[in-house]
Amino acid sequence: MQTLINNATIVNEGRQFLGAVLIEDELIAKVLEAPVEDTSAYGQVIDATGLYLMPGVIDDHVHFREPGMTQKADIASESRTAAAGGVTSFMDMPNTIPQTTTPELLEEKFRLGAEKSRINYSFFFGATNDNVDCLRQLDPHRVPGVKVFMGSSTGNMLVDNEQTLRRIFAESPLMIMAHCEDTRIIAENIELFRKKYKGQNDFPVRYHSRIRSVEACYESTARAVQLAKETGARLHVAHVSSARELELFSDDYDVTKKQITAEAVMAHLMFSSEDYDHLGSRIKCNPSVKTLEDREALREALVTGQIDLVATDHAPHTLREKEGGALKAMSGMPMIQFSLVSMLELSDQGYLSLERIVELMSHNPSRIYRIDRRGFIRPSYYADLVLVDPEASWQVLTGRYYTKCGWTPMDAHTFKWRVRRTVVNGKTVYSDGVVVDGVRGKELRFNA
Repeated sequence: MQTLINNATIVNEGRQFLGAVLIEDELIAKVLEAPVEDTSAYGQVIDATGLYLMPGVIDDHVHFREPGMTQKADIASESRTAAAGGVTSFMDMPNTIPQTTTPELLEEKFRLGAEKSRINYSFFFGATNDNVDCLRQLDPHRVPGVKVFMGSSTGNMLVDNEQTLRRIFAESPLMIMAHCEDTRIIAENIELFRKKYKGQNDFPVRYHSRIRSVEACYESTARAVQLAKETGARLHVAHVSSARELELFSDDYDVTKKQITAEAVMAHLMFSSEDYDHLGSRIKCNPSVKTLEDREALREALVTGQIDLVATDHAPHTLREKEGGALKAMSGMPMIQFSLVSMLELSDQGYLSLERIVELMSHNPSRIYRIDRRGFIRPSYYADLVLVDPEASWQVLTGRYYTKCGWTPMDAHTFKWRVRRTVVNGKTVYSDGVVVDGVRGKELRFNA
């Protein structure tokens, strides 16, 4: 089957141009640097006049909560909301129930992905203090990396044995994605607040950023970077949240030459500690949302190259689970439907170009993880594409999002940009408010 996307402004590999893309079955057949005038020879023609055509977003950091926590999210529901946001591929974290810490449990998640996911999928393996020997069994063509929690977070998968941690860095055949927060510093900060609040078991949520502090993040991130340099491990630091951490990363734009890469996520790019007063625990996440100065430094790092890719850390919880303050409210927020349009909003505000957004959300995830034939608009690549409207002007309201947990911190926000169509492996999976049932994504493959 042939599909022609015509009259689109194509944003790809550092360029913008008016043109067309021809899709044959699941692959891109041609990229044309001018619109097609006579379209009668093509089976399906999508007129993209006034729209931008970009490679689909590759989100390397999501928590879709299946298995074990499907009351708040599952692979089917969250891949639907991802498709509505222009995301065509995801990589899911291992802190589910049970945790993805054996090859058998990892294989079960791949089975669930094949059965349920509307978009392309893969799953991280979770490191623990006891499963280092399992790392050698992982297929580098199927598994994107090993997730190491160097700080306790949701799911309590903390790797706190120093000898084991060094073995993971030295022996892992795959890239390591590290969650970096120093648990000792966090515990000390909690005790200080307990003394201040005379033994209370919770504190106002605005203190979350002082409990999970800049110091806690910096000390752990510096340790991960040091271990990677000493052992030669490929390291990807998840959700960098502070200006101070940025000094640990190179500003080389060529991620293929980097041993150590850094990620920013939507929570830390869109919010600051000033937002706790009106959004409360809805923006509570680990690592914490920090100061306005930290947020601005992260935005600047998108341009300098110290941050190499943008993800979501999409982490749904029910609103009941979000009740409470700095200790009791669950950490995490659902953001995947709004990641691309939020980044496009930053472009309108002058922070970075459309070309750089595509680099951060599509090209660089493909390069860093060495994904087979995705993340670019090129002939013979899979047709994973998104059409966005720069003049839609729409407001996010209840019922206009697809996440199973039923809320988002972006509620009532007005966006100028809107995703109009998402194409996965040549098939439309989302179009103008409708997720197409029956479409399934493919398992991602990696060129190890």
